[in-house]
Amino acid sequence: VHLVESGGGLVQYGGSLRLSCVASGFTFSTSAMSWARQAPGKGLEWVASVFSDGRAWYGNSMKARFVISRDNTQNTVYLQMNSLKPEDTAVYHCAQGLGSTWYSQLSEFDAWGQGTQVTVSS
Repeated sequence: VHLVESGGGLVQYGGSLRLSCVASGFTFSTSAMSWARQAPGKGLEWVASVFSDGRAWYGNSMKARFVISRDNTQNTVYLQMNSLKPEDTAVYHCAQGLGSTWYSQLSEFDAWGQGTQVTVSS
């Protein structure tokens, strides 16, 4: 399994970013996919998950500003992040499998990528 994230960077408060994750090594179209983040000095926080059919659900307070989606023809999962705040600063990881608010480690997913850094300046 190989998951490669991209799209992170430095953005100002209130800005937007779109993260992408290209997957390989497994049957992407039938796998649920997730995004999770880890801020400096903090534990893992599950952000959102998307089922193979596109149904999505979100962690606490994420749904209002974040949108997870997928393109099964491109083996790619996306995370559109809007109205970004400094507290959104973190490394964002793409992961195979469904997530949950009680997940505390990336190893609770089936597989995960190295992550992409998102930094929001105030």
